[in-house]
Amino acid sequence: MPELPEVETVKRTLQQLVIGKEIKEVIVHWGKIIKKPDDVAEFCHLLIGQTIHNIERRAKFLKFILDDYVIVSHLRMEGRYGLHQNDEPIDKHTHVIFSFTDGTELRYRDVRKFGTMHLFLKGEEDASLPLAQLGIEPFDEAFQPKTLKELLKGTNRKVKVSLLDQSKLVGLGNIYVDEALFRSGIYPERIGKELTTKELKKLHTEIKATLKEAIDLGGSSVKSYVDGQGEMGMFQQQLFVYGRKGEPCKVCSTPIEKTVVGGRGTHYCPKCQLRV
Repeated sequence: MPELPEVETVKRTLQQLVIGKEIKEVIVHWGKIIKKPDDVAEFCHLLIGQTIHNIERRAKFLKFILDDYVIVSHLRMEGRYGLHQNDEPIDKHTHVIFSFTDGTELRYRDVRKFGTMHLFLKGEEDASLPLAQLGIEPFDEAFQPKTLKELLKGTNRKVKVSLLDQSKLVGLGNIYVDEALFRSGIYPERIGKELTTKELKKLHTEIKATLKEAIDLGGSSVKSYVDGQGEMGMFQQQLFVYGRKGEPCKVCSTPIEKTVVGGRGTHYCPKCQLRV
């Protein structure tokens, strides 16, 4: 599933492609992707004549800002957007098409059909699900080491499980939690509330640094992810532990190990990330 760096990259590329375009028609081939309104025909009708003024990101969601509405879109496992000419062949996995008055089309393709779209009146989207229960953004000024301390206290959850909790801190998924914990020297099964002040400061720094570096490199294409222009990310070449089971640690040469934490495959270095 795309995490914060991948969704941020998609947002930035789509901003270059579709801002200012007016929607002429919307065609939906797989209605289950549309979660709000319940009537897919209403979704299509309401969008006619709307212009895309901006695209924003909240956690792992894209927000298409229109004249009167906001489309909240989640890519899930393999959803992707691409801009096409209206006479180009339509791929069989293309499920939603936004046709513009200039003859181009923004097409949503999703092999597994897990993606979602919600349509809200502008201004109502952040107070409603799926956005209403999301936690703080890692790049918000309010996100500080003390924020991590508050997030982790009062629970016996392992630190990796807490960092994956989108109701507390958004945008981090399996890849970047593993990477940030490695760079912080923290074993993923440590109990979060037991981290020291020094460890919290280091983890805070590495969460932000890891995400920024990933954004700068266009995200991580470890499976099928591409950006809005069909380009792969390159951060997977910088990964220290994720997906590297059995390979030598880039720091100490100890083989990377893999375990399961909170139901998620978890990669770590047994020497650099001591159990303590």
